[in-house]
This record gives sequence, C-alpha cells and structure tokens, in this order.
Amino acid sequence: MRTSRYFLPTLKEDPSEAQIVSHRLMLRAGMIRQSSAGIYSWLPLGLKVLRKVEDIVRQEQDAAGCQELLMPTIQSAELWQESGRYDDYGAEMLRIRDRHDRDMLYGPTNEEMITDIVRAHIRSYKDLPKNLYHIQWKFRDEVRPRFGIMRGREFLMKDAYSFDLTYEGARAMYNKMFVAYLRTFARMGLKAIPMAADTGPIGGDLSHEFIILADTGESEVFCHKDLLEYDVLSEDVDYEADLQPVVDRWTSLYAATDEKHDPAEAAKLGNDLINARGIEVGHIFYFGTKYSKAMNATVAGPDGDQVFPEMGSYGIGVSRLVGGLIEAFHDENGIVWPEEVAPFGAGVINLKSGDADCDAVCDDLYARLQAAGRDPIYDDRDERAGAKFADMDLIGIPWQIVVGPRGVKNGVVEFKNRANGEREEISAESALARLTA
Repeated sequence: MRTSRYFLPTLKEDPSEAQIVSHRLMLRAGMIRQSSAGIYSWLPLGLKVLRKVEDIVRQEQDAAGCQELLMPTIQSAELWQESGRYDDYGAEMLRIRDRHDRDMLYGPTNEEMITDIVRAHIRSYKDLPKNLYHIQWKFRDEVRPRFGIMRGREFLMKDAYSFDLTYEGARAMYNKMFVAYLRTFARMGLKAIPMAADTGPIGGDLSHEFIILADTGESEVFCHKDLLEYDVLSEDVDYEADLQPVVDRWTSLYAATDEKHDPAEAAKLGNDLINARGIEVGHIFYFGTKYSKAMNATVAGPDGDQVFPEMGSYGIGVSRLVGGLIEAFHDENGIVWPEEVAPFGAGVINLKSGDADCDAVCDDLYARLQAAGRDPIYDDRDERAGAKFADMDLIGIPWQIVVGPRGVKNGVVEFKNRANGEREEISAESALARLTA
C-alpha cells in the first residue's frame, strides 16, 4: 500500500478525551474513530490489525478441534426468558422491540442461542462431544464506557460453547481450551497468566481469566515469578492426549486477581511474588448443566435415558486484544507491534519522492516485498522526512527501510528495527534478503 493513497488520518497530538495509552495511540495512529459513547468505527489500519488477531484466534480454535459457525447479533428474548437470565442480566443488556411488538435483544453473549441450536439438531450421545464457536460483534450497555475499545459498549468477541456427555469429558474440553488460549496469546507475543476467577452472570463453578501484564492494566494481580518463564509454544500440543498435567503446571503456582488475592498465601512466596497490573483478555467457564437443564436440551445416553449435556463457554475479546497489545507493546514514539499482528510487514520510506534514483530503488523494494508476501507500506508522500519517520514509528511498522539520495549514491539503505531502534546501513539487496528469507 502506498501511503499517498492510504486512508490513514494520523494525529500529531494526544486527544484530550483519551485516558490510557492504547486509546491515545489508536486515535493518533488513525486506527479507530469514535461514533458515539463506547462505539467505534474501525478504520483501515485498525481493521488490518483486528483481522490479524482474529486469524490467530481462529487458527488456534480450529487446531483444538472447534468448529466455526455464525450466530446473529439480534436474539429473541424468549430464549433468555427460558433460561431465566432475561430479567437477571440487568441494564447492560440492550433490549429491543420489533415492529410486531416482539421482545428482542442485542446479544451480550450466546449461551441460550447455541443451546437452542444444539437441542434442535443433536439427539444422541453419539453426536457428542461438540465445541462450536463464532467470532461476532457483541453489545453490553456499559454504564460508563471508557478507555476506548478496552471498555466499550460494542466489541468483537470469539465465544465458543462445548457440549459433552459427562463431567470428565467436559473437564477434558475445558483443558483443551485452557491450553489453546495460552497458545493463542503466546503467538501474539503476549505472556498471559491464567488466574482463578468468579463466574459472574455466566454461572458455573469453574472459571479462569487470562491476564496479560501491563503497567497500565485495569486491575492489580499477583503471581509466582516462574509463571512468566513458561513457554507454551516450545512444545507441540496433542489435543487428543490428557492435558491435565499441562493445566496443573500452570495452576499449581500462586496466581490471583485482587478479588481472589490471599495475602497470607502470597506472603509465603517472598521474593518470588510478582505484584503488577493486568488486563483480562480471555475467560473460560465450566457450568455443567445450567443451560441444558433450564432449556430442556437433552440427548439419548448409551442406555437410552435422556441426559443433559455438560457445557462450558470460552471467550476471547478480539477487539479488546488489540488494545491490550498496544498497552503491552509501545514506547514514547508510538506502537511497537509484534510481527505476527503488525498491520504491515515492512515499511519503505522515500526521503525524496520525485527523485528518479530514489523512486527507482523504492519502487523496486516495494514490488519485491509485495511479491514475497511481506505486505509492505510505502511512504511515497511529498512530505518532510521527520513526518515520515514519526508516522512510521507511530503506526508501529516492525521493519523499516529508509531510502535517501546519499544512500542511493553510496549503494546503501538504512535498515531499522522498530522494536529496539537499531539502525544500520546495508545494501537494498541485503535488506530484502533479511525480510524475505
């Protein structure tokens, strides 16, 4: 993409309404634009990152054996009345009445709808287990939306729902999702710590939040320092094997949010205790037969008796993750994207657009990076060098190739690593080789 053609409305100054780093940088980098309180349009740069995060989430769900479907945003109130949650959910639920005077709602979650789908089509234990997920926009009418997409009213979520015949099967499915979540966040460069959590309005008696550590995190967290050293990607995972040992390894050490914190237990860790700020990016629940019983969703068991499937649900805030990534990866100049989620794989900066020699080198680099699948962004604007450097750092492009008249004359370009700021002069061919090897 050429910057001269790209819709990239960057800002030089921090917006006054933005209170946290991710909100400020998303607005300044032209990633989002507020439509109304807690509701945002995703502009081209922001949407590219959102889609990359979504792709990683989808890949790991598929690898764990989940199957993707798509449920609507608008749901019938009847399903929620059937489960008993319609009146209990409170003011966060946006309730709607259609032209035929039927009560509807903008879904904040999908336990009822997926249970209705399964009870209509799955009648035998032979059709279990199933883990079905979708990636869909949700709405929760937060009383005080703030912090940009981190605490918005409309958000993109991956929510999965599992159905098993027995508790043992449901617990095995819970463990699959536990490990899949660890891998999902690790692939984005994040260190996520699983912490025992309350179940809230979802219900159930087993739940873990996945928390990433960030100085600007919304809540205080406590954990054993060894949890920060575990590398879940260093070994292949077999989702058909018993994953309880993996889960036990991650949950045997102390880790708690401020709500679950036990000061006496934490004090035993001494210098091994980490006290930091954290951001929730995922949440998994086992809630047994809460919804299958309430909605009379049964299957015929091996002996012919009707059985209520054991259920769980598993959420990842996909749009929230974009903000979480920025909170974890930024510096004084802007965003520092991990390569896996960067909107562009490389940037080419032409310091003298219109100069025949500079244009020729840049055009060649741009074309060859495109051919290699690096999805480059090429700043070909007639703009001062400082503005080009500032924008490229602001939007967080991990690798930057700077082409200027002096370098072209000497047969070199400047190759910059955004993460550590290191710059070196090398040939254009060497820069290409590093990015396309």
